[in-house]
Amino acid sequence: MQPVPSPSSSGMNLKSIIPPGLTLTHRVSSTRLIIQAVHRFDSASTHTSVNTSTNGSAAAAPVPNASTGKLSLNVSGHVGANRADWQSSCAILASKVVSQQQDTETSGCTGGNITAVNGHKASLDLIPIDNLPKPLSIADLSPAPMHGSKLRVAYQGVPGAYSEAAAGKAYPNCEAIPCDQFEVAFQAVELWIADRAVLPVENSLGGSIHRNYDLLLRHRLHIVGEVQLPVHHCLLALPGVRKEYLSRVISHPQALAQCEHTLTKMGLNVAREAVDDTAGAAEFVAANNHRDTAAIASARAAELYGLSILEDGIQDDSSNVTRFVMLAREPIIPRTDRPFKTSIVFAHDKGTSVLFKVLSAFAFRNISLTKIESRPHRNRPIRLVDDANVGTAKHFEYMFYVDFEASMAEVRAQNALAEVQEFTSFLRVLGSYPMDMTPWCPSGGE
Repeated sequence: MQPVPSPSSSGMNLKSIIPPGLTLTHRVSSTRLIIQAVHRFDSASTHTSVNTSTNGSAAAAPVPNASTGKLSLNVSGHVGANRADWQSSCAILASKVVSQQQDTETSGCTGGNITAVNGHKASLDLIPIDNLPKPLSIADLSPAPMHGSKLRVAYQGVPGAYSEAAAGKAYPNCEAIPCDQFEVAFQAVELWIADRAVLPVENSLGGSIHRNYDLLLRHRLHIVGEVQLPVHHCLLALPGVRKEYLSRVISHPQALAQCEHTLTKMGLNVAREAVDDTAGAAEFVAANNHRDTAAIASARAAELYGLSILEDGIQDDSSNVTRFVMLAREPIIPRTDRPFKTSIVFAHDKGTSVLFKVLSAFAFRNISLTKIESRPHRNRPIRLVDDANVGTAKHFEYMFYVDFEASMAEVRAQNALAEVQEFTSFLRVLGSYPMDMTPWCPSGGE
């Protein structure tokens, strides 16, 4: 006996598998396909008839024919134990193909609606593909910045704050998102509400903003750039109010410190109160109609909240500049084709005794430091040292923040940090980013 091909293989020619002596006759009607296979054996003549409807359902038990005494076998689509059963199964498969082709041709004449599925008459109401909801992706949560799309930038304060101006300078045409606290701006980026955050870290007159240095260590955002913004303070009040009528001045603590000497020279006998931000102070005066209160804020805040400028440029130093850093969820790739700056933070179990060694690692490779800042170690603020002669000494533990002018793509920077890591118990790169190289101009306006 020759090998029998699988009945489920595609492209099967039914005639090629019919052995000699087998006569195949078929009759196709609109609803029923009847296939009869007749094969004569030496012992006896047997007539096997397979009757199947268009859905291919049939009984598995042989049924005797009363007129001829022959067996009529209904097969349910599986290969039987003998050749006749197997040949009948092949015929059933062929009948399904013929039946479905006829149904397809019929449906094509009626407008293309699906009228049969696997031989069953059916009517399906299909939903257009264009109307189906698409699955969400990362791009839906935070669209990547593209040409024509606005970048969402979080800042601390209200519209009119210097941080808003810094966000506009760092990312022109961005969508600025105000936040009431510095930490909220960090969380806005971490939760994909914003793409970037622009926050101040130091001022040329007031020094470092320690709160943001602590938040840089607490959160896992990366510094991807910096921007330096000249600060131009104005004394604002409600329209018609004169300086002689003022009893208090409110603003951000940094702004009050930056205008302290100028306010004294103006001869104002006023109380000075700190609020969350400069533009918030202007908004407070305008919203509550305080005619005895002035605010220190920008000229843009006066325009937004309908206040008058009593005095322009009241900062103690015209070279008043605030440095802002841009934060993102992912770091940028360092480059060497333009000036880069790298910010790190480190600590050591033995206190400040290794600071000289760390600084030597940069000096040996001609890497210039632009900033070094120490902050108390929050997890271990005091270190105890026992000495048998003098007793127990208590030393403060510090975290050191360092900025240096080099890109992490440079070999000298990589070698310097490798050496620093040998002397420290903790080292983290906050970011390697392009330096702000915009031309310098004193604060004569925004």
